[in-house]
Amino acid sequence: MGDGERDQVAQQVAQGARVAPRGALIGRAAEFGMLAAALDKADGGSAGVALVSGDAGVGKSHLTGALAAAARERGWTVLAGQCAELGESIPYLPLADALWSGVRDPAAGRVRDALGTRPVLGRLLPDAGGGPDGVSELGQQQLFGAVLGLLGELGADRPVLLVLEDLHWADRSTRHLLTFLSRVLQRERVCLVGTYRSDDLHRRHPLRPVVAELLRLPNVAAVDLRPFGPGETAEYLAFLDGGRAPSAEEAARVHQRSEGNAFYAAELHAAARSGEELPAGLADLLLARMERLSDQGQRVVRVAAVAGRRVNDELVRRVSGLDEQAVGEALREIVSHQLLVPDGAEGYRFRHALLAEAVYADLLPGERTRLHAAFAALLAEPPARDLPRAAAERAHHSMAAHDLPVAFAASVRAGREADEMGAPDEAVEHYDRALELWEAVPGAAETAGTDRVRLSLAAALATARAGDRRPAVHRLRRLLELADPADVRLGVRIRENLASSLSDIDEEVEALEVAREAVAMLPADPPTPERAAALAAYVRILHFQPGHEAVPELAAEAMAAARATGAADAEASALVTLALYRESLEADPEAVGLFGRARDLAIGTGNHPVALRAAFQYARALFERGDLARATAAADEGVAFALANGVGWSTYGTTMRCLQYLIHYASGDWARAGRLAEDFAVQAVRTPEAQVSAYALFTEIAQGDPVADERLRWIAPLWSQDTFLAFVARGLAAEHALWRGDTGGGLAHARAALDALYPYDAGAVRVAATALWALADRVAAGEQPDLEAAEVLVKRARDAASLSPNGAPRAWFGMEGKAWLARAEADYLRAVGRNDPEAWRRSAKAFTYGDPDGGFRYEVARSRWRLAEALVEHGDREGAAEAWRPAVAAAERLGAAPLLAALRDLGTRARLENGRGGGEGAGPLAALTAREHEVLKLVAEGLGNKEIAAALYISPKTASVHVSNIMGKLGVTGRTQAAAIAHRAGLLSAADPGPGPGAGPGR
Repeated sequence: MGDGERDQVAQQVAQGARVAPRGALIGRAAEFGMLAAALDKADGGSAGVALVSGDAGVGKSHLTGALAAAARERGWTVLAGQCAELGESIPYLPLADALWSGVRDPAAGRVRDALGTRPVLGRLLPDAGGGPDGVSELGQQQLFGAVLGLLGELGADRPVLLVLEDLHWADRSTRHLLTFLSRVLQRERVCLVGTYRSDDLHRRHPLRPVVAELLRLPNVAAVDLRPFGPGETAEYLAFLDGGRAPSAEEAARVHQRSEGNAFYAAELHAAARSGEELPAGLADLLLARMERLSDQGQRVVRVAAVAGRRVNDELVRRVSGLDEQAVGEALREIVSHQLLVPDGAEGYRFRHALLAEAVYADLLPGERTRLHAAFAALLAEPPARDLPRAAAERAHHSMAAHDLPVAFAASVRAGREADEMGAPDEAVEHYDRALELWEAVPGAAETAGTDRVRLSLAAALATARAGDRRPAVHRLRRLLELADPADVRLGVRIRENLASSLSDIDEEVEALEVAREAVAMLPADPPTPERAAALAAYVRILHFQPGHEAVPELAAEAMAAARATGAADAEASALVTLALYRESLEADPEAVGLFGRARDLAIGTGNHPVALRAAFQYARALFERGDLARATAAADEGVAFALANGVGWSTYGTTMRCLQYLIHYASGDWARAGRLAEDFAVQAVRTPEAQVSAYALFTEIAQGDPVADERLRWIAPLWSQDTFLAFVARGLAAEHALWRGDTGGGLAHARAALDALYPYDAGAVRVAATALWALADRVAAGEQPDLEAAEVLVKRARDAASLSPNGAPRAWFGMEGKAWLARAEADYLRAVGRNDPEAWRRSAKAFTYGDPDGGFRYEVARSRWRLAEALVEHGDREGAAEAWRPAVAAAERLGAAPLLAALRDLGTRARLENGRGGGEGAGPLAALTAREHEVLKLVAEGLGNKEIAAALYISPKTASVHVSNIMGKLGVTGRTQAAAIAHRAGLLSAADPGPGPGAGPGR
């Protein structure tokens, strides 16, 4: 990096810039694309205007700076000026600033010459002797004409980018100039970009009506900068630290407090290094906004800051001591300045949490304590006592008011309420606060209605439900040391839950030992709910171990004890295990029904983890039997249940969400799968997040989406920590490498994934098939077959298909598993030098699940690709074309770019319909789907992905996927080349179909 580039990057960081280590904007690709599209249109002789809005510090200046840099690289003249917070005292300040910057830029030598012929503009420059008085006397019409003429003259030589920043501070004359240029610029090669703070535009702000008027013009585009998402904040922090990724906790903390504001994030990140909670400079900046208010307005803001981020109207009125009219006037003033915004029918919230922090920190200690005590007292009385989360708020205010007994009682109640609401993270927080106060509160056990160990157990169970499995194990182990050995039933409960949590983190040996100990602690007679639950946990773990023959008897014992004691959740858990056992021994047609019964039983008891386990197995069993319609409905219901009850990140909440995605992927509904994947964070920093994130790789890799590379970069540091993650992510990373011709990388990933699995895990079949693909591709490239490696891999696949996880014979294997075994056998033959068409025919048929037009559609197409290839090798070109054509059609429909490229390569080499198939008509666009024709037409018109998304009512990510697929099908590397093909093919000259899917906003 040269000195100039280093200085530029340093300046961008100082301004709250967001530049990725590889030079790309972080989280601003769509917005930059819209502005770049405006440049393209202006370059073609169609002037455009873009208004960039966003909160202070969100990155407007950096975005326009990046645009200016791009324009300069293209040889444009760039004029950039800023408004200042000087009121109406200096008219045309940003124009004068822009002209002055142009005059000083050596690369814009024509600017001074053009100004020389327009003295009315020259007088704006500092060295021309003009001042505020002189400028104010200029005729507005004369000046506006001079500006238009200047831009036209400069644009005739080379395009012009005029940037006017901070328009929320613009004087009246500048606002009029902005309106004039937006209306009259038509065919000049000029792009005008203005920026303003949306959080400064209160209802009476003079710029507000100007913006509303301009956005109605057809040539004016609105670009709204949203805050960062959690992953983008993490990426930004990594950039600030020179590429060192922040810890998950640090990234989450900074994102929560900054709410994705880049400037705030940078300030908080830097302050954390010196131990500051809130940087003084940032606090002063925030408090300056409050100090513009009246005394009553400031008083209400201070009370609101003590209330918390969200503010109840009535509570604030009573605590502030003002009458109803005064509070109403103060709130109107505060809302108009956008410090608070309405939130529901009877409340408000701070526009930004850091503002509340700054105001709160500015209060005197005594003032703070008194206000907290007032809120706590009000929350103890009706009707405030009955408000949602009243116990949680009362606990918070009582703690801050140093009223520990009330804080303790309210924390216990808040924890139980959070548990009942399906909010395990909040429950843990409240339980932990109560446990911290236990020693400081007289009569804590009587107040809580339980002892300390049992309250700690409730906290541990909530931790497990929140998906924090290892911390849950740590808590439960600690409880074994603290619990009274004489309290046998409590000891059994702790061990039962510890065994289940150990099993969830793959500590199976210890899990089995702890579960066995729990069962042995209580006699079988009389039956007890604790022993029933321990038996259910024991058989669940035993099922996956050698010597599982005792599972049916123990499961029956657990269910009998559960029925005798009313422990329906234990009965449901044992029923799930029994169904799994029976399913592993025979093709039991009743297994699906047993899973459904268990699900309904557990839901009735409110035991969400057991209900979710049963719901997952129910959907999984339908999926593996090829009943994709019912599996889809079951998975959708299961995910809705998990999210509604706050267990979306628990063990089975995570796997249920993954299964839901996988079912849509397998059935060929990749649009729905893509919508689900939009919630799968790319920049995952926790193992549960990474598990879900990894599933998005199925479609991303199959479609050749470049985001797969970024996703894998974030997942890679975590896959050594989790077996399931290693299986999914590294198995798909292997496919990603193989589509790129990297057989070494593909084989390494596949073997690592196999090493992470149990010897007879059913998932090993797919991964072994992928490893055999790598070996076979090496043979196809001319290498000698590695017979020993191929034998090892095919044996691994065969063993996983024929043996249960505990090593016993597997009497039943799902349809997908059988299809992957057929694929492994076919690639095995290819790997040993015998590419057998019949093996590939069997693979393709197996993936149809008995429905020639259904089944696992992508894998059917992949098998038909190999079938066509094998038939070509055996000289059956007609049979190859017959297999090849439906594979091409499927790949086109799915947008499976790597597969389609491979099919077209085969079609070209083997002269199968000149490399075309499945599309209608002839010509370069024949392979495109109807939707891709629509997208290509918009690309050729110069629209970016965000504009395409708005026009077609799809997400920007889906638009990006369509564009990538189009470029893959057309064999081009850029949008310009694709647009050129569209123009040559006459796509833009086709009759306008009128309003329809393409008639969206801005068109």
